[in-house]
Amino acid sequence: MTTMRATPMSFSRTIYRLHGTVVEWATALPLSIVQLASRVAVAEVFWQSAQTKLASWPVTLQLFAFEYRLPLLDPGLAALMATAAELSGAAMLGLGLLARLASLMLLGVVATIQIFVYPDHWAEHLMWTSLLLLILSRGAGVLSVDHLVARRIRAGG
Repeated sequence: MTTMRATPMSFSRTIYRLHGTVVEWATALPLSIVQLASRVAVAEVFWQSAQTKLASWPVTLQLFAFEYRLPLLDPGLAALMATAAELSGAAMLGLGLLARLASLMLLGVVATIQIFVYPDHWAEHLMWTSLLLLILSRGAGVLSVDHLVARRIRAGG
C-alpha cells in the first residue's frame, strides 16, 4: 500500500482555487447591497450622535463652548448646525434620499471633527469617509428613494 502525500503544488492549487471561489462569490455580490450597508452604517453613527446631543442640550452647548471650540462660530450656532446636519444627513442616507448631497454634507461634518475636534481619531474618521465617498461616487443604489425617483423620471411620470 502506498501513501500519498500532499505536494506543495497541490496545496498551491487548492489555495488558488479557494481564492478563485471567494473572488467569484464577492464579484457576484450586488453593489446595491454594499451601498445599502454603507448608508445604514454611517446613518446610524450620525443619528446616534444627534440623539445624544438632543438628549441633553445644555451639556451639548457646554461641549461646543469648552471642548470642541470651533473657530469663527458661536458655540450655540455650531451645536445647532452640527445637530441639524447629523439628523438630516442620517435620515437622508438611511432612506437613500438625495444620498449624494447627504454624503457631501456629512463629509463636511467629518472633516470638521477631524480637523478641529478629534484629530487623533483619524482611523474612525477615515472609515466614515470611505463609506461616504462610496455613496458620493456611486450613489445610493437600487434599494433607495433616489433610485425610485430616477426610475419614475425616466419612465416619464
